[in-house]
Amino acid sequence: MPEKFFMERALKLASDAAAEGEVPVGCVIVRNGIIIAEGRNRREETQNALHHAEILAIDNACFALHNRRLAGCTMYVTLEPCPMCAGAILNAGIDEVVFGASDTNMGACGGVMNIFEEAFGFKPKLYGGFMAEESARLLKDFFAKLR
Repeated sequence: MPEKFFMERALKLASDAAAEGEVPVGCVIVRNGIIIAEGRNRREETQNALHHAEILAIDNACFALHNRRLAGCTMYVTLEPCPMCAGAILNAGIDEVVFGASDTNMGACGGVMNIFEEAFGFKPKLYGGFMAEESARLLKDFFAKLR
């Protein structure tokens, strides 16, 4: 079951991203009740389309565990993963994904489509809408400042 502490850390990372001019998305990966990796959006900073919070967190988790497989891990992310990130979740074998705000523009966990319902050999457990209000507020505030 989702734990508030881990999503609060993801929200802090998202807030840090916003302070740096990035879309506020934060992500933590947890194993055995311990955060093993974190990531936040860094696309603007690095000018790299791949540098989503989830991708960076997965990369950090693989490094921390010295393993490309992240079995036994749970991902907490403030925004519903996009197709690229959902594919990375499948390839890493992350057991559970907990996300905050839905994404009706790019969401691949129900916002536009649910990639985890497709006939892949692996299906993580999915918990959407956890602390969604807090996650959505960060995004709304960020985009309001851009206008």
